[in-house]
Amino acid sequence: MTKQSVRLGVDIGGTFTDVVLEVGTTSFSTKVLTTYVAPENAIIDGMQQVCEKAGIAPVEIDQIIHGTTLATNALIERRGAKTALITTEGFRDVIEMRTESRFEQYDLNLTLPEPLLPRQMRFTVPGRMDATGAELLPLTREDIVPVVERIIAAGFESVAVGLIHSYLNDAHERLVGEVLAEMMPDAMVSLSCEVSPQMREYERFNTVVANAYIKPLMKSYLGRLEGRLRDEGVRCNIFLMHSGGGIISIESAAEFPVRLVESGPAGGAVFAANIAARYGLDKVLSFDMGGTTAKICLIKNQTPKTSRVFEVARTYRFKKGSGMPISIPVIDMVEIGAGGGSLAHVDAMRQIRVGPESAGSEPGPACYGRGGDKPAVTDADVVLGKLDPDNFAGGTMQLDHEASKKALKSVLGDVLDMDARTAAFGLAEVVDENMANAARVHAVENGEDLSEYTMIAFGGAAPLHAGRLCEKLGVDRLLVPPGAGVGSAIGFLRAPFSFEANRSVYMTLAGFDPERIKTLLAELQAEATGFVRNCDANSEILSEFKVYMRYSGQGWEIPITLTQEQAMNPDVATFEARFTEDYVKLFGRAVEGMDIEITVWSVNATTPPEQVARSKEISAPYKTAVISGKCAIFDPAAGKVLSSYRYDRAAFKTGTVIRGAAQITEAETTIIVPQSRAAICQPDGCIDIVLRDDDAQTAPPQYRGSEGAST
Repeated sequence: MTKQSVRLGVDIGGTFTDVVLEVGTTSFSTKVLTTYVAPENAIIDGMQQVCEKAGIAPVEIDQIIHGTTLATNALIERRGAKTALITTEGFRDVIEMRTESRFEQYDLNLTLPEPLLPRQMRFTVPGRMDATGAELLPLTREDIVPVVERIIAAGFESVAVGLIHSYLNDAHERLVGEVLAEMMPDAMVSLSCEVSPQMREYERFNTVVANAYIKPLMKSYLGRLEGRLRDEGVRCNIFLMHSGGGIISIESAAEFPVRLVESGPAGGAVFAANIAARYGLDKVLSFDMGGTTAKICLIKNQTPKTSRVFEVARTYRFKKGSGMPISIPVIDMVEIGAGGGSLAHVDAMRQIRVGPESAGSEPGPACYGRGGDKPAVTDADVVLGKLDPDNFAGGTMQLDHEASKKALKSVLGDVLDMDARTAAFGLAEVVDENMANAARVHAVENGEDLSEYTMIAFGGAAPLHAGRLCEKLGVDRLLVPPGAGVGSAIGFLRAPFSFEANRSVYMTLAGFDPERIKTLLAELQAEATGFVRNCDANSEILSEFKVYMRYSGQGWEIPITLTQEQAMNPDVATFEARFTEDYVKLFGRAVEGMDIEITVWSVNATTPPEQVARSKEISAPYKTAVISGKCAIFDPAAGKVLSSYRYDRAAFKTGTVIRGAAQITEAETTIIVPQSRAAICQPDGCIDIVLRDDDAQTAPPQYRGSEGAST
């Protein structure tokens, strides 16, 4: 008998650690509170729980794929290693000067975020490359040694090296790296020509500094995790999810931890893309809401949108430009501080504000009974009847309803002269509107109309809020897949092995050089393929080619996808036609009479994506759901509490139909079906939530009928 594959997916979030075990085609999952001091403890706990459910021993696990927010949190909380930056003379203050743009043009008291490293931690060396990669001023070992001696004397444990134009000629950076290796053999060293060989020194310097800053922390954590798993008898390979939506080896992750900054959310986007493929959906809005943040991503043609630069730790109302830019391949999404643990307060204008501060798992929302006394989104959900306090997390955790009411009343109600329920209503509407606004802005920036989209919701808190979000956004259909509460961890198990190699080489179409292009793309293909081959020695490896192009004089580029044939046999007319086609799609018209520039070249090597079978969709017959209890749910659209029913998702069969307002419970999340919607269980277990059609004669009876009674 053939042995079934056993794979483990683990996602460390700010509040919960999600663990999913797949034994063949059967899944077992759990959520455990994240242990901040030693995150590996929560992983071991969760692994033991799912192995017990599956009736197997940890030694039988064949593969572990892990994603984490630890890298992101270390950057946000500024708790990385003591790090030095070595840069070119005259460029010491680049990471402080930023791009000199104002992200809030009319704020006279605007405060720019502090750089990751203060000025006294930044050192310079002579030597200079020009914008073509030619050496203007030489750099010698004698120039470097005194600088390294000062770094040693100051006790730095990690060093970032970012020299001007090293993406074109890395000789000077390599020389600095050699001297550091000789004089500081125990220090962590990060070179920008390896971490992010791209133009724009602010983004590149910031990225290599971030990599060096978190490298000791992540290397130590990954080493401890590997040791703990070995102690449990696990002997399989461990892989990490990276920000671009693929999987890399634990060795590559330890060397380039900055690529893990968005690893958890990337897994969620992969999960949503997999569901989109099962349903043949070409326009999907992925909504992932956990305990600390909410992530929104556009997925077109079953592929998440990607980007080369994103921002960590936006400090000013989540405005673009107010955060720390990281220049690596990443799935493009908007992320805001709105999770189940996000805390609420009243600002100076007597308005309710939610986040970005989070209660996390320690102490957690007030209802957790772990010492928290400030109201979180979860406290509002409890008071509004969205959560069953006696059956939270599958009954493993009791929620304190009175503690939620007390926190809401003391922090919000007493200040604004309202009772606990009204305060909870206000809190919930603020957080839902924040998420809706983020989705609207993201859609407008990408030229999309959300009314044409289907929402896929996952994460512990998303199904609680997704229905209301659909009402606000005008989205007619919502899918909540099986395993939604641990969606990102499932996404890790659906992701291919992949690595994207980038390089900045400036070229105009007027100076198009086919031979140089072929050589450059072949080098990038070999580099990316080498990383993937370290993870998977046998599978076929595919290559995806992109170039980033713009009109001369423009500040930013758009990505242009090329086929293998177009990349390996470059032709100027093809490049121009592809750019014009995509530019017109994005901006409505081309610009005549201007030369076109290419600034960045990219090759993504990936194993073939998982083959997804189309899921059948139910139309009839319909089945009546078994009611597991009564509940009272506050419906924000109606502005009143409705007498409703509670249902157990595990009891749903194909074709089971209910109408809102209703609560569908499961071990890892709860689905709220608003009064305006009805839900049907599809054959694959997805809960399909659509607009209720009370007048249609063809609709099943559960879709029609009187509204829930108000109380």
